[in-house]
Amino acid sequence: MIRINDIVDRVMEYNPGANVDIIERAYVYSARVHLGQMRLSGEPYLSHPLEVAGILSEMKLDEESIAAGLLHDVIEDTKATPEEIEDFFGFEIKHIVSGVTKLSKLPFSSSEARQAESIRKMLLAMADDIRVILIKLADRLHNMKTLQFHKENKRRAIAKETMDIYAPISARLGIYWIKNELEDMSFRYLQPDEYERIDRMINKDIAEREKYIKEVKSYIKKKMDDSGLVSEVLGRHKHISSIHQKMVQQNLSFEEVYDIIAFRIILETIPKCYEALGLVHSLWKPIAKKFKDYIGVPKANMYQSLHTTVVGPYGERIEIQIRTREMDQVAKSGIAAHWGYKEGKRMDNQASEKFAWIQNLVENQAEFLDPQEFLENVRIDLFPDEVYVFTPQGEIKSLPKGATPVDFAYMIHSEVGNQCTGAKVNGRMVPLKYEMQTGNIVEIITSKGSHPSKDWLNFVKTVKARSRIRQWIKIQEKKRSLSLGREMCEKTFRKHKLNFNALVKTEEMREVVSHFGFKTVDDLIASVGYGKTTPVQIARRLALKTETLDADESLFNKLVSRVRKKKPTVGVVVKGVDDMLVKFGKCCQPVPGDVITGYITRGYGVTIHRTNCVNALKMSPERRIDVEWSLETRESYPVKIRINSLDRVGLLADMAATISKNNANILSLNTQTKDDLTVDSILTLGIVSTVHLEKVLLDLKKIKYVQSVQRLG
Repeated sequence: MIRINDIVDRVMEYNPGANVDIIERAYVYSARVHLGQMRLSGEPYLSHPLEVAGILSEMKLDEESIAAGLLHDVIEDTKATPEEIEDFFGFEIKHIVSGVTKLSKLPFSSSEARQAESIRKMLLAMADDIRVILIKLADRLHNMKTLQFHKENKRRAIAKETMDIYAPISARLGIYWIKNELEDMSFRYLQPDEYERIDRMINKDIAEREKYIKEVKSYIKKKMDDSGLVSEVLGRHKHISSIHQKMVQQNLSFEEVYDIIAFRIILETIPKCYEALGLVHSLWKPIAKKFKDYIGVPKANMYQSLHTTVVGPYGERIEIQIRTREMDQVAKSGIAAHWGYKEGKRMDNQASEKFAWIQNLVENQAEFLDPQEFLENVRIDLFPDEVYVFTPQGEIKSLPKGATPVDFAYMIHSEVGNQCTGAKVNGRMVPLKYEMQTGNIVEIITSKGSHPSKDWLNFVKTVKARSRIRQWIKIQEKKRSLSLGREMCEKTFRKHKLNFNALVKTEEMREVVSHFGFKTVDDLIASVGYGKTTPVQIARRLALKTETLDADESLFNKLVSRVRKKKPTVGVVVKGVDDMLVKFGKCCQPVPGDVITGYITRGYGVTIHRTNCVNALKMSPERRIDVEWSLETRESYPVKIRINSLDRVGLLADMAATISKNNANILSLNTQTKDDLTVDSILTLGIVSTVHLEKVLLDLKKIKYVQSVQRLG
């Protein structure tokens, strides 16, 4: 366990004028309020805030950040109050600690809702003071290092959140060493067998690889020295998770991943970087289209470097990064390099502009109330790859890879997006779903009176575009649903000689509106049009509220006392409804264990989708209804998988035997042998749960010559 003296010494080393008194007082206070508390590892709880503060001191942050790191859990886990923190340590430290604190003490309808609101709160605080997220990342990093002391389901949930939210935030902030560690540790818990397999293969030839690294470094260093360039040359193995990502994305085996080793050349000035690039290309042949100039066009997180891939010694491809020492420091520390002790609490204008995406992220998520939609959109907003395009005036805009002119239009202004009818790229007309490339000059053509198309949701990439299109569709659907709902209510009430339009203005109706959780009568009527509420339910509630309906026995008997035969369950429970027709989305084929959501389809009941299903994300949130897997279900569900392998005799027999051994049923099978003697097999299996599916996929991967196995949908 790191000691407070080590932290203080480190701070004094990089900032001799630091006010270390506030750090020492924070340590004493944290030790007092955490006294007697233990972590799951059996260590005193104080070890955790000390480790977090130690990580922050490695990032060379100011003394207020270190103190806040020591105090980051006191509001959540002890009797300490925000007011007390402010009295002892000042407003800024209280503000940071409050921003890091989760919402674990407040009541929420689900753990997902609590997680969503905690992340929303963190993002808001992060936009106000970036130190909030730096402390949160240090906190998550140490928690991941001690994750083995949690139960398996908790480990997987924390690892998944880390991979989805915290690792991408680290990348967007340019703190790659934290990003790499978080991804590796998350991967280890999410796919332990695959992690161990790649780790084994890396270490199998470790001595030979170390020799290779030493040899290539000596070639590069000699070339730089002969040309009079003072340089530092480094070589390293890539991280396990990044190797796995490349294997999955490019459908490669481990042996086919050529750039497991990467080299870095660090020089003094930018001109020398370009000179070094020329020397490397004269030493080894460069690979076309594998050169990237992040010095001329830096990444959004201020990362700068030249990247090139060459055919090195023995015909092996190697990746080489070339940068200045200052660029190397930014590559390691990211935004922390601009929020250290030197510049106090202010970032320079350049850094502020580069990290304007934080404010955009907060603004984009402000209107999403549904926790699932909010979390999904945060994940989309944290995309790692970007393209850089120009307005006709020459202003550069950064967008996610795969973004279209519609995304560009909404980035300019919501009205430009809504009225977009066409686009020109480099002076030529292109389809609205055209995927823009770095360097494109984009011009948007608008027309007054035009409006978004629902089809745009099939190709837009940015959350802002998606949310504005949905917002427009939602308004249109609400108008239609309001009209349909009013018509349905009037028809039902008219059957029983009642005037719906008269009853809708009564005090009793306002109480009914409140009972169903709506703010206005129009919202309630629209929900009838959507299919979430029925006229019968409104009549039932009014029957309890009004003497008119109580006197009309026929209405009460017909609408309230009607007994419906309960339909047999189909493995899914629709919350609050006894007998709803349920079917499963063919697009994503959910099975027990998947996180699911339901969408009301007029005339077809409720369709069940996985929450991350592309089609579900396009649907109006107004149609969403809460569903969950029934604990009683023991049915099997169809799941489509793809197996890619080399061709051999007995391959299909081994697949069938493996599937049968795992008590899964083959519902359909389609195989295709390609010219390169690889076999693509698409199978639909009868699966009981996600745990069952993972076991089947894992065993299929062990079959000889099988290169990849993945779930489709």
